[in-house]
Amino acid sequence: MKIIFMGTPDFAVPSLDILVKSGYDIVAVITATDKMGGRGGKKLIESPIKNYAVANKIKVLQPKNLKSAEFLQSLKSLKADLQIVVAFRMLPEVVWNMPPKGTYNLHGSLLPKYRGAAPIHWAVINGDNETGVTTFKLKHEIDTGDILLQEAFTIQDYDTTGTVHNKMMHVGAKVLLESVQLIERDELNFRPQDQNLVSKAPKIYSQDAEINEDMNATDAYNLIRGMNPFPTAWTILNNKKLKVYQSDLVLKEGNEFNSFFDSNNKDYLRMNFKDGYLELKIIQMEGKRKMNITEFLNGYDLTPKQS
Repeated sequence: MKIIFMGTPDFAVPSLDILVKSGYDIVAVITATDKMGGRGGKKLIESPIKNYAVANKIKVLQPKNLKSAEFLQSLKSLKADLQIVVAFRMLPEVVWNMPPKGTYNLHGSLLPKYRGAAPIHWAVINGDNETGVTTFKLKHEIDTGDILLQEAFTIQDYDTTGTVHNKMMHVGAKVLLESVQLIERDELNFRPQDQNLVSKAPKIYSQDAEINEDMNATDAYNLIRGMNPFPTAWTILNNKKLKVYQSDLVLKEGNEFNSFFDSNNKDYLRMNFKDGYLELKIIQMEGKRKMNITEFLNGYDLTPKQS
């Protein structure tokens, strides 16, 4: 069975790797075009999937336009039986409908929950204690296809988007392999997505990551976890942006406070909320490097300035 694999980031690498190591014939990978980046924008940045493919002598296609005649002809000439998509872009019908066995996507949620670009972020931000992966067959509307396989796993209360991402890419690879094996044997038992359970996971922007004192402490704590490592939760301290990477949650009924921030300038820096507080652990002040709270307090005077 000939397979074309479509993906770009490191999340997709374990899925490609498990198919290669299981002996599947990956006739090509489709990935993002190279970009210039790094300091001064002078370094050529190739996708993790491209790097893997080149290292394993797999043909690489990097189309700018998925509808171009040249790309479509290249795709058709590969005569793939199946296409697999893991963290790639939206495909036109002429692409996903090309192989005889169809095109299947690995998605980072238990669909139909969290359809969209940022399912891991929103699961953590919303304080979910469970997430998972889904393989489904592509059709017209994004993330709506019939489900082939799913597997759930626990989100711990200390997990971040980063740690969930790292767990998920390995769980996803295993489920993807099982899915490809079912497709190969034509042992397909689909189930439709329940439209009553649909929720959205739109793309995350920096403004979504703002912590403010009108939140409750638990929501602020989950926002910090959900925005770690990117784009990173933030608030304003002394008229400067303060990024917060890690905190401890302390719930305290009837918590009373005179200010949003509270510190003794030596041991702790807290953000106060009506139902408790967050003790900040790893932060980054605007213009400074990322540091733990002890380092920060040793070099930053929080005492109000006298006029």
